[in-house]
Amino acid sequence: MPRPGDPLSAIDTPALVLDLDAMERNLARMAAFARSAGLRLRPHAKMHKSAELARLQVAAGAVGVCVQKTAEAEALAAGGVLDLYVSNEVVAPGKLARLAALARDLGSRGGRLGVAVDSADGVARLDAALREAAAVADVFVEIDVGQGRCGAPPADREPGAALALARQVAASPRMRLAGLQAYNGKAQHLRAVEARRAAVAASAASARATREALLGAGLPCPLVTGAGTGSYFLEAALGVHGELQAGSYLFMDRDYGDNEGDPAHPHFEHALFVLAEVMSAGSAHAVVDAGHKSHAVDSGLPRVHDPAGRRRLAFENGGDEHGILRPADGGPPPRLGDRVWLVPGHCDPTVNLHARYVGVRGGLLAGRVERLIAIDARGALT
Repeated sequence: MPRPGDPLSAIDTPALVLDLDAMERNLARMAAFARSAGLRLRPHAKMHKSAELARLQVAAGAVGVCVQKTAEAEALAAGGVLDLYVSNEVVAPGKLARLAALARDLGSRGGRLGVAVDSADGVARLDAALREAAAVADVFVEIDVGQGRCGAPPADREPGAALALARQVAASPRMRLAGLQAYNGKAQHLRAVEARRAAVAASAASARATREALLGAGLPCPLVTGAGTGSYFLEAALGVHGELQAGSYLFMDRDYGDNEGDPAHPHFEHALFVLAEVMSAGSAHAVVDAGHKSHAVDSGLPRVHDPAGRRRLAFENGGDEHGILRPADGGPPPRLGDRVWLVPGHCDPTVNLHARYVGVRGGLLAGRVERLIAIDARGALT
């Protein structure tokens, strides 16, 4: 295991490496954007699953972080993160008992817990769990604004559905009606900015109609929360969302990097890499020691990154433990023992495959190991 101060050559492969300088620039750029737009920032910590990184985001100005699982919330709370929002439905009795206990614990420590709901039965189950634990939680009514996954129908599609849930939440002394969860994941990876703009405009119209339905019925709607790394600047411009949930901006995987950028808004750098080493070399290809067990493939294969800008290599599927490299520039393949930096296709599930990050300072050519960062919520699936 590398130690602080070690050169990059001391990192055993395959390893999940964080370019700390690039990550901190990304951190500062998003925090500055949210401040300039007058919006709250609540990054999605399901991406990095690290209490240390969540604390860095809060120190930079985030109000707290989102997670998707009760176990993720528990792991980050144990690491000192006190403002957590489970932006997902929790309905299983065992998970609800844990969630309510966590809400009580965070409340006693000056923190708070939020959770999303999208059904009357779900609200009733949450209410019962909070009552049993003598706890209070923030509750967001989730509406389906285009993802086609969770969420009640918005008011412009089915008037009264989300309003009925909001009334049910507001009637409970254990639930604070915090507003609406309105996230369109399908918009995030539409490559062209204009395609994302159209999708986000439709989502915002649904969120606006639902917010107006709540306010028109005399119910509070303190906040509309949502947005992601592919669309945050679009939501910010439409004036409906009060909180941004972008998460992948911190690392920027290959898939997000393939999106068309908008020059008027922050550019985020690749900061997460899988470091691999050539273990076999032929006349026309080389094989590295990083296969599917070290990087996720749901969003496609990694891209080879050359920090010196001298080589272009294509990465091909080699199976669980191997990746195949082929020159894309007519040159020879890498040699035995050469090291390559891979930008994962999708950062979230890639992170979940590793126990720690190796944080390096000073770049990928001559940097040194600064610290190891625990992935506290690795495998936190419940």
